[in-house]
Amino acid sequence: MTLVERVGTQEQRVIDAALRCMGRWGIGKTTLDDVAREASCSRATIYRLFPGGKDALLEAVTRRELDRFFSGLARTFDAAATLEDLLVGGIVFTARALAGHDALQFVLAYEPEVVLPKVAFRQADRALTMVSTFAAPYLAPHVGADEAPRVAEWVTRLVLTYTLAPADGVDVGEEASVRRLVRTYVLPGLVTTSAVP
Repeated sequence: MTLVERVGTQEQRVIDAALRCMGRWGIGKTTLDDVAREASCSRATIYRLFPGGKDALLEAVTRRELDRFFSGLARTFDAAATLEDLLVGGIVFTARALAGHDALQFVLAYEPEVVLPKVAFRQADRALTMVSTFAAPYLAPHVGADEAPRVAEWVTRLVLTYTLAPADGVDVGEEASVRRLVRTYVLPGLVTTSAVP
């Protein structure tokens, strides 16, 4: 194993350890000492790998988790044959990824002030733009290049709403429930929108 591979592996081990710690204690209470213990390394190693300490580590964790999420979403989109399959698959994948992320769930439950500002008000624009930019090329063949970013944003808002404020009768992590939602409300809205001059 080369030095570059060893450092990369160490970085991944520290990032994984940080995620486990955040899943147990949240972001505020997780210290670099906790992460070092969990990763079986020294605090100095963490500073060497992530100059800037906890902030740099949190940034690396976020970057890695976003990469992981978008890679999985891309595989889901690539497997979709129709617009309905694309929407259902994307919504279900996203809901399950969010619900199954221990660190995110802990932070949402006990430190919502860390996450909620990033998905609400003006800060939400950044997240919506990121998802819309990613999803638009997959949607474009079905709804047109001009409409694709707007559709992506609309569906993203829908997923965020049902994820953060669940509703009776809609389970965004369950395929049959999402398919009903998409067939009843989303697809008719897209057909109506595209029919209007």
